[in-house]
Amino acid sequence: MSDKFFFKGRQDARQNHIKSYQPKVSQKAGSKKYPLELVVTSEERKKEIEQQLSEHELFANIEVNTTENAQESIEQLSTLLNKATTVTVEKTPSRNDPCLCGSGKKYKKCCG
Repeated sequence: MSDKFFFKGRQDARQNHIKSYQPKVSQKAGSKKYPLELVVTSEERKKEIEQQLSEHELFANIEVNTTENAQESIEQLSTLLNKATTVTVEKTPSRNDPCLCGSGKKYKKCCG
């Protein structure tokens, strides 16, 4: 018999998809494993930043740069502290609910 006819078995179609997508969301900035990298210009400013970090339970490596041309670099901290929150809007009442103005009438006959 020839070599052409041998049983290979079924190749698993899922082999290419075993590695699932892992976004870098697990690398939370400001955690113990991934601390923020901050540069400040004085010891007083370093104490202020440390106080903010302890209030918000964040971790950072703070470097004090006292040279003449030193610039403060705390953008990572300010981005974390000023993160936008979810906007929730109060739902308007349906037609037959009592009106929000307190008149006692149905919404459709008062303010709707």
